[in-house]
Amino acid sequence: MRLSRYFLPILKENPREAEIVSHRLMLRAGMIRQQAAGSFSWLPLGKRVLDKVCRIIREEQNRAGGQEILMPTIQSADLWIESGRYNDYGKEMLRIRDRQDRAMLYGPTNEEMVTDIFRAYVKSYKDLPLNLYHIQWKFRDEVRPRFGVMRSREFLMKDAYSFDLDFEGARAAYNRMFVAYLRTFERMGLKAIPMRAETGPIGGDLSHEFIILASTGESEVFCHSDFLDLPVPGPDVNFEDDAEIAGIVERWTAPYAATDEMHDEAAWADVPEGKRLSARGIEVGHIFHFGTKYSKPMKATVTGPDGQEHFVSMGSYGIGPSRLAAAIIEASHDEAGIIWPQSVAPFDIALINMKAGDSECDRICEELYAGLTAAGCEVLYDDTEGRAGAKFATADLIGLPWQVIVGPRGVAAGEVEVKNRATGARETMPVGAVVGRFGARP
Repeated sequence: MRLSRYFLPILKENPREAEIVSHRLMLRAGMIRQQAAGSFSWLPLGKRVLDKVCRIIREEQNRAGGQEILMPTIQSADLWIESGRYNDYGKEMLRIRDRQDRAMLYGPTNEEMVTDIFRAYVKSYKDLPLNLYHIQWKFRDEVRPRFGVMRSREFLMKDAYSFDLDFEGARAAYNRMFVAYLRTFERMGLKAIPMRAETGPIGGDLSHEFIILASTGESEVFCHSDFLDLPVPGPDVNFEDDAEIAGIVERWTAPYAATDEMHDEAAWADVPEGKRLSARGIEVGHIFHFGTKYSKPMKATVTGPDGQEHFVSMGSYGIGPSRLAAAIIEASHDEAGIIWPQSVAPFDIALINMKAGDSECDRICEELYAGLTAAGCEVLYDDTEGRAGAKFATADLIGLPWQVIVGPRGVAAGEVEVKNRATGARETMPVGAVVGRFGARP
């Protein structure tokens, strides 16, 4: 993509309304624009990041046995009345009426709707286990939306729902999602720590939040420092082996870790003083097991191997991709701007023409742009006529992993400069070696 044709509304000054780093940098880098309190438009650069985040989530959900569907944003209140949650959920639910005066709502979550889908089609234990997920916009009327997309009213959510014959099966489903979440966040360059947590209005009695440590976190968290060195399962993990998956979960839940709501001072005192890690944390995922909380009132049953009807045991598993984009920035930035991990960067390479209009600089840049693109790299080519300093500032602000810098002096010597955004390391290399250096992907 040529920057001269790309919609990238960079802001030079820090927006007054931005309280935290991610909100400030997302606005300055032209990723989002606020439309109303807690509601944002995602502009081209931000949408590319959001798509990369969703792609990783999908890959890991599919790997763990999830099947993607898509449910509506507007739901009938009848389903929520049937489950008993309609009057209990609170003012966060946006309640509306259609032209026939039927009670509707903008979905804050989808337990009722997915249970209705399940009960319409699944009748036998032979069709279990089942995990259905979707990635859809949600709305919760937060009393005080703040921190940009970190705590907004309208947000993108991946929510998965598991259905099993009994608790044993449901626990295995919970464990699969637990491991899938570890892998998902690791692939995004995040160290997420699973912590015991409350279930809130979702309900249930088994729950973990996945927390990344950041100074701007919403709440205080407590954990054993051994978590920082625990290895995340690789792509060869066997999700069909319940014992293997359970072993991973056991290792990742053995050390102490809890949010402030679940903190146990007595258990905390048992952690060696040199291993106690108290910090601020950002929630990036939350998983629940709630058994028959929804299947009983909504009569979602299957015929078991004993010939009897059984209420299915369910779980719910959420990740907020829009929130994740901000969380990644909170975990990976410097004074100059964002530092994107390779896996979610909007582009791989910033190709910077330091003197657009110079025939040799233009020629080399065109060759590199074509060659890198053909090699599978996503390139943002700064072909504008701005000052070199401004180009460097923009490249640092938007945080692409690599910068390939083409200037008259280097071109005369047949060389370009390559900068690693994360480390700041620079190297000079022959023009002809650039495409081979990055290969199919940097």
